Amino acid sequence: MTTKILAHATLSPAHVARMLLAAVGLVGLVACAGPKYPPAPHDATASDYRYVIGAGDTLNIIVWRNPDLSQTLQVRPDGRISSPLVDDLPALGRNPADLARDIEKALSKFIRDPVVTVMVNTFQGPFSEQIRIVGEAAKPAGIPYRQKMTVLDVMIQAGGLTDYADGNAAVLVRGSEGGKAYSLRLRDLLKRGDITANVDVQPGDVIIIPQSWF
Repeated sequence: MTTKILAHATLSPAHVARMLLAAVGLVGLVACAGPKYPPAPHDATASDYRYVIGAGDTLNIIVWRNPDLSQTLQVRPDGRISSPLVDDLPALGRNPADLARDIEKALSKFIRDPVVTVMVNTFQGPFSEQIRIVGEAAKPAGIPYRQKMTVLDVMIQAGGLTDYADGNAAVLVRGSEGGKAYSLRLRDLLKRGDITANVDVQPGDVIIIPQSWF
């Protein structure tokens, strides 16, 4: 059964920080006691997911019939953008279509019936929607979520497992389900090519990879 994603719900920075602290604590517990969680569900994507703009994203803003107002710009660390005739417009947490409507509203004070299109060229997404990999990954990181992204996609970007990883004791902590934990079989997936161990990820997931004691 497909797990529903709350497309417009984002976690607060404090909530994300608490999840990460809990995740780091779980690394030790998992390594000592072994996985005691249900397997992660294979299907967890939703067809109605809409990308949410994050700080650092590069946006291509096209104003129809007004090339002087069209430009490519980057979302500032404070989550805002500035363009000709539009100052300090919030972009963080908006999807591209809604941001285009916001720009149209701002431009309507200066030009008649503006038509705006916003395209995302390079993206990071908000921190609350990034997939985080901690523990014994070759390159622990926060990775922007993409529609239909799987654990395999995430682990390829994280460079796989270290030589000391206990991949089959890995845990997925699902932020959209209040921090519910699921077991992962990363060793089977990456070392043995067992595709049945591949599962979908959701925005805000944390993957914890403990160290092997043997």
